[in-house]
Amino acid sequence: MTRLGPSAVEVTPLGFGAAALGNLYTPLDDEQAHDAVRAAWQRGIRYFDTAPHYGLGLSERRLGAALREYDRARYTLSTKAGRLLEPADGTGDDLAHGFAVPAGHRRVWDFSADGVRRSLEASLTRLGLDRVDLVYLHDPDDHAEQAFREGYPALEKLRAEGVVGAIGAGMNQTGMLTRFVRDTDVDVVLCAGRYTLLDQSAATDLLPAAAERGVSVVLGGVFNSGLLADPNPGSTYNYTRAPKELLERALRMKAVAERHGTTLRTAALAFCAAHPAVACVLAGPRSAAEVHDCADQFAAEVPAALWRELRDRGLLPPEEPS
Repeated sequence: MTRLGPSAVEVTPLGFGAAALGNLYTPLDDEQAHDAVRAAWQRGIRYFDTAPHYGLGLSERRLGAALREYDRARYTLSTKAGRLLEPADGTGDDLAHGFAVPAGHRRVWDFSADGVRRSLEASLTRLGLDRVDLVYLHDPDDHAEQAFREGYPALEKLRAEGVVGAIGAGMNQTGMLTRFVRDTDVDVVLCAGRYTLLDQSAATDLLPAAAERGVSVVLGGVFNSGLLADPNPGSTYNYTRAPKELLERALRMKAVAERHGTTLRTAALAFCAAHPAVACVLAGPRSAAEVHDCADQFAAEVPAALWRELRDRGLLPPEEPS
């Protein structure tokens, strides 16, 4: 277990990202969702991350139901704030975000202090648990002023009151996360898709800043939403169809990995976990089988010669550490 920044909250090196429990891309039933969480527990995963955004609360409800089987003191749980769920007529915006969920609610952006507290209270109700350990501000890209002026101070107050043990922000970009690291006292940031085998943009600003300030980094989107897990013409990259040139690049990486007796998935996970600022790599499995595969791949060793060949072929920058 690794501590998140200066807080007492700890995470396992491999975490369970629960977006898929909200029917991201592929609908699941409750038993399939439960089986995935149970498999994660069996494999020693003790950090679970969710959000109201994932399936309009469905992920939180399913994750909470599964985790209630276990001693609350033995795992770390995070959720997010910034989108309140409100009743709505019609289909709302659920399908636009890749989630196949029943109609009836919609997401409303709210990074106000009141919105953050209301979001956490609603999350606890859906989870059916008495606390979460960590709360992130979720994707405040277009709401920076309110997030820094109201949302972040609200999280800081919740931490000071002991309601949560750690606070942070989670985004798919590095610029604003770097600002959170430099200008606030967050314990951790969750960066999705910006430090992977295909995109190392976080290495230019976020990761050095986090290392300097003692802020932990949790990496999500380590397979870039699918392309690095199984590159094929139907693969997704950052939630959309993978561009041809990136598909070809991923296939070349896969061939190199296989020449060295390993897999692209193993290399993708190992690359992310190797950076000294990274406390945890979040996988997003859809099933118990995918959980076991992620755990197996995460535990496997990667030959140093693989990293050398990737650099020699121009598939990784030469300055990246092996």
